[in-house]
Amino acid sequence: MECIFCNIVERKAPADITHEDERCLVFRDIHPEAPVHLLVIPKKHVSSLLELEDTELGGTLLLCAKAAARKAGLTGYRVRINVGKQGGQIIDHLHLHVLGEPAKSN
Repeated sequence: MECIFCNIVERKAPADITHEDERCLVFRDIHPEAPVHLLVIPKKHVSSLLELEDTELGGTLLLCAKAAARKAGLTGYRVRINVGKQGGQIIDHLHLHVLGEPAKSN
């Protein structure tokens, strides 16, 4: 079965990419649940948090989520990981949801 997130990493599928480094990719969710809804994924295929063994990669994903939120103008936000079908995970590729609303300037 083909993985849509792997296809995005390989540029075989379109995405609005906001950040990329050697280990992770960040792009806008096509079905946003908040004014800002970003997905942070490892470039290496990992099915879910249950399969994550690389502690360095886990830390990299969290720091990538923080950097992506800052770049998007978020000063407060949620980071969510759905794990497995029963946990609401739809795509079988580990991903962090960064959800928030940019601060309003007065």
